Amino acid sequence: MARVLVPLADGCEELEAVTVIDLLRRAEIDVVTAGLKDGAVKASRGVVLVPDTTLDHALETDYDMVVLPGGLPGADYLDQDPRIQALLKNMSVSDKKIAAICAAPKVLVTAGLLENKSATSYPGVLDKMDVPGLTYTGEAVTKDGNIITSRGPGTAMDFALTLIEVLLGTEKRDSVETALVR
Repeated sequence: MARVLVPLADGCEELEAVTVIDLLRRAEIDVVTAGLKDGAVKASRGVVLVPDTTLDHALETDYDMVVLPGGLPGADYLDQDPRIQALLKNMSVSDKKIAAICAAPKVLVTAGLLENKSATSYPGVLDKMDVPGLTYTGEAVTKDGNIITSRGPGTAMDFALTLIEVLLGTEKRDSVETALVR
């Protein structure tokens, strides 16, 4: 069974976090949500999310993919956390899947993972950064090797379905999408 880590920081975009968590779990993927600190996480619109565990505890396990929700200041907190930066670098070296949506792709820039890659983000994030060799696509979802990025809350469902396809194939993606009556 595929295992995915979704780190949650105060100020994350709840629509992105919950959509990813929900759809991946519908696909029977083992999703672990982890707070950067102990306790509940207050998302950008005031929704309170209760992580499964803390990031320190979650990092004791290996994952097939890490997914970073966006939102501000949530993406800033992820970007500034040395544990997240180390995780991203380790996942990249192991050729594991790394995904980020909205403002969170900037965390991948800090980790040095978007040089000479194609990626997307919320308008005004990646397209305003000076990243050597980065091709900013502006697409809803962009895949480049083991990196998957997406634009924002409005693309969260397409993003989550793409993550399912990357992890489990087109047939599983299609079955989850059909049940959503899109």
